[in-house]
Amino acid sequence: MSRMEGVDPRNAGLFTRLVFWLAKRKLREITGTARLVEPLKITAHHPRLMIAYGQMEMGQAAARSVPESLKILAALKCATLIGCPF
Repeated sequence: MSRMEGVDPRNAGLFTRLVFWLAKRKLREITGTARLVEPLKITAHHPRLMIAYGQMEMGQAAARSVPESLKILAALKCATLIGCPF
C-alpha cells in the first residue's frame, strides 16, 4: 500500500487514460485480468515522470542480451522476495 493515492482513471486526463488503457491491455495479456498497477497510478500524478517510466519499461522489455524466459523468471523471483502483489 502506497502512502499516497493514485490517480483515479475517471479523473485522469486524455493522455493518462490512454496510458492506463494500454497498461490494462498489456496486463490482460500477461495475467488474464485487466487492472492497473499501483506504481503507474502514482506516477500518473506527474505526466513527464510517467512517460520516462514507460520508456524505461519498454527499454528493459526490448533488451535482448538476456533470454526472455530468464527475464520473466528473475522478475518473478524479485517480486516474491519483496512480497509484491502483482
